[in-house]
Amino acid sequence: MKKNKVVKERRQHVRLPILHGILEPVDVQFSAKEKGGKSRPQPAILVDLSAGGMRLITFLEPPHSNELNIILKLAGIKEIPVTGKISWVKERGGVFMNGISFTGISPDDRKRVNEMAEDYADCDTRMILKLPEVCVETCRAHGLCNKPQKDEPLFKKK
Repeated sequence: MKKNKVVKERRQHVRLPILHGILEPVDVQFSAKEKGGKSRPQPAILVDLSAGGMRLITFLEPPHSNELNIILKLAGIKEIPVTGKISWVKERGGVFMNGISFTGISPDDRKRVNEMAEDYADCDTRMILKLPEVCVETCRAHGLCNKPQKDEPLFKKK
């Protein structure tokens, strides 16, 4: 007879899943200082994002560095500069899944990412509850959302 274990959630921040349905590349690059002092940018696909870190897919091995300088370029919001470190890497067939923990993110950017993640989660809750208005005008995750329920006219400038 197995006992049900209660597992404590270790995440401190709500995650914002970036890819909903079909994988699409997102304009994200991270670079690490190489031996000659040069930075080597590397394109990636952003899988999910929270105020504490993110998960990336890369097609090259991530740089071996204690600190990564990352510029997040996300649709609908200004660039977010962060510093981070690689927490884990899983490789399969030349594709790398990377867990990145943020070691530096401004309080304003941390707040913005949290608000976007919370709005996205609230939308999911409204969908599960089958509420008539899933998409709301105040959604701060609108720029990254590609859910079929997205109501584009709500966000047109008046």
